[in-house]
Amino acid sequence: MSLSLPADPPRSRSLTGVLTQSVAALDGSSEWFAPARSVIVFLVDGLGAHNLAARRGHARFLAAAGGRRDVARTVFPSTTAAALTSLLTGVDPGVHGIVGYRTRIPGTLIASNQLHGWETDGLDPHSWQRREPIFAALPGRAFVVSKPMYTGTGFTEATLRGAAFFPSDDLDERVTIAADLAARHPGSLTYLYAPELDTAGHRDGWESDRWTDALERIDSGARRLAEAIDPRTGVVVTADHGMVDVPAHKHVLLREGDPLLDGVALVGGEPRMLHLYAEDGSADAVAAAWKEGEAGRAWVMTRDEAIPAGLFGAVDDEVRPRIGDVLVAARGRFAYYDDREPDKRPQRMVGQHGSLTDEERAVPLLRLGAFA
Repeated sequence: MSLSLPADPPRSRSLTGVLTQSVAALDGSSEWFAPARSVIVFLVDGLGAHNLAARRGHARFLAAAGGRRDVARTVFPSTTAAALTSLLTGVDPGVHGIVGYRTRIPGTLIASNQLHGWETDGLDPHSWQRREPIFAALPGRAFVVSKPMYTGTGFTEATLRGAAFFPSDDLDERVTIAADLAARHPGSLTYLYAPELDTAGHRDGWESDRWTDALERIDSGARRLAEAIDPRTGVVVTADHGMVDVPAHKHVLLREGDPLLDGVALVGGEPRMLHLYAEDGSADAVAAAWKEGEAGRAWVMTRDEAIPAGLFGAVDDEVRPRIGDVLVAARGRFAYYDDREPDKRPQRMVGQHGSLTDEERAVPLLRLGAFA
């Protein structure tokens, strides 16, 4: 049976091309962007194109910077670890190997967190993430402006090595640093990262006042960045994913004895996109049970269906066993939780992402400065 999945719009631009096209703009060869003396990529974690459109009155500067066509498509799964790695390497998850939020280390029963597992599970930033970061090819011309908490982490080493790191907890200060770096270093690429919106969305939901307040601060920061840069500096504002709010009554809790867990050795992924790793010989039975029970609430597919469908891009042989035997991508406003896990904090999150919906996969692609 063929899969019926959401299709990307024709000629849609992928998040994987943003940094490569930004580098090309430095020598005037970009197909997306005008020539620029320096480039700043402003990544607003969690700012979906649909989220921005729905709150455009609270982000007047960003809303005026682009129209409905100024969007890109993030990767699948639409989760930070996979999407940022694709942005920063220029290749799909099936190539760089970060194929979800929590994925199995082949040969083990460990579903390693792809943002934090480098420190806890022994992941090697130079081999588990399988492609050289774009910044590594720009010695002396690559800069990262982000929060201090990300300094020297395994994920930072895996995706940003080669760039000089400038930390600040304050968004306004980060904006100032980025503008100054671009002005003082012709031919440079600066990555400006803002996680504040995503944090607000996970905690209270993107429809909350807290998220709106964070959006207003992001909008103000983008305006100040545009005012502070040298006019020959190109700026692109984009995101890794959008967000949907999932109320508690739409949580699907997987408990001990649940038939959906029969034959499942390990649950990975995240609430909007599960990787189910089956016991030996049980993959077909697991897939059949989920397709029968959850097809109305999720796109359910086997690994052997998802890979030919191109969901992860081309998939290298080494990456294949990291992908679940069965994948469960939530439709609508549902989220799946393994209720057997002792830590119930994820169930308190309101804003979620990871699946195939437009709300999660469409992100802004806004041009400022020399790119406007």
